[in-house]
Amino acid sequence: MIMQGCLVIFLLAGCFADAGAQERWRDLFNGKDLSGWEQVNGKAVYRVANGAIIGETVLGSPNSFLCTKELFSDFILEFETKVDGDLNSGVQFRSHSIPSYRNGRVHGYQLDIDPTERAWSGGIYDEQRRGWMYTLEGNSKAKKAFKHGAWNKVRIEAIGQSIRTWLNGVPCVRLEDDLTREGFIALQVHSVGNDSGRAGLKSSWRNIRIMTAGLDHFRAKDDETIPEENFIPNTLFDWEKRNGWRLLWDGKTTSGWRGARLDRFPDQGWKISDGMLTVLGSEGAESRQGGDVITVEKFRNFELIVEFRITEGANSGIKYFVDPELNKGEGSAIGCEFQILDDEKHPDAKLGVSGNRTLGSLYDLIPAIRKRFNGVGQWNRARIVVNGNRVEHWMNGFKVVEYERGTQMWKALVAYSKYKDWPNFGEQTEGHILLQEHGTEVSFRTIKLRALN
Repeated sequence: MIMQGCLVIFLLAGCFADAGAQERWRDLFNGKDLSGWEQVNGKAVYRVANGAIIGETVLGSPNSFLCTKELFSDFILEFETKVDGDLNSGVQFRSHSIPSYRNGRVHGYQLDIDPTERAWSGGIYDEQRRGWMYTLEGNSKAKKAFKHGAWNKVRIEAIGQSIRTWLNGVPCVRLEDDLTREGFIALQVHSVGNDSGRAGLKSSWRNIRIMTAGLDHFRAKDDETIPEENFIPNTLFDWEKRNGWRLLWDGKTTSGWRGARLDRFPDQGWKISDGMLTVLGSEGAESRQGGDVITVEKFRNFELIVEFRITEGANSGIKYFVDPELNKGEGSAIGCEFQILDDEKHPDAKLGVSGNRTLGSLYDLIPAIRKRFNGVGQWNRARIVVNGNRVEHWMNGFKVVEYERGTQMWKALVAYSKYKDWPNFGEQTEGHILLQEHGTEVSFRTIKLRALN
């Protein structure tokens, strides 16, 4: 009897919890008209039919957005969406349209609806700001969740700095970021340019509801098997710590770093302020001020993240497998380099072979491809993955370089590069990580690493 009584209480508690959730939901769309919504940017046609909001593409129009007149901070949002063919679409949240920012262009977080082969539906794109923040390249299950030609159910939880998404019940995104804490929700119809074959394509949404109170109680269960991306500078969250991440720079001091040719951190040429480690500009020469800085430790197999921000005409780099004893002459310490460069304004971009000295490239060896650059003065995220002889460069969520050290192809590349005179270049089993001083101002932050077995 006691067990049966407990079961009854448990079931009743579940019913009351569900009832409480139902009472907290509020419809953002009444199913009849566009009351409470207004169009911003673009000329796409929005209308209501069969209990859904339908947005239709128009030739020659930029991205269009149907926005809530109300602003929302912390919330749980659910809706259903369907798109024609391979039409890209999305739902903005914590977004804004401000005349002083890009002439009123809508900007902010966007849950992407991507029915193409790339399959990033449910990922997070930062519209008109930082670009892709969370693709689905590390979440194979989520890439299979989208249903073509059918209604898809989406859930977004934006609570504090935590952003989580689900697509048809499959967890997609675990993101930590605090750039925007409040804004409108908007339904995007993507631009199709002047492609006459794409005129009249439709994006549809229905059953749009939001909850703004008691959110901690109604959060969905978190799936810690998918990666968490953290964009809050110089911090680590519990998931990162449990998965072996650690900060290589604490955001405040020179601890863990020294000059490449010194037993201490340089007395000049570098500045620490506002959570940034900045190499100062001089005459554009290589290692003539404070010189390069390197980690005190050496590393073998690792995943490294470094955020960087360049000034106009800047040149710098992130090097790995660095041996500071190799180069006894002028110039930078020797190692494999993730190139940091203003491709538009620095002449080095046009040197080398086939663009192998441009931003994101393995300097003077392999050019970067598919790269997405957020622009001069904006923060960009470099990711370097070393696992044995296999190495990858990533920038802003896109893989831009992939290679294997020690192969005949590798040796041939080195033989035709500026590194040809350095024996066994790039084939060390371990080395320091380096931030380069090349006489132009570049800032770094969120320098973190995890060892790979």
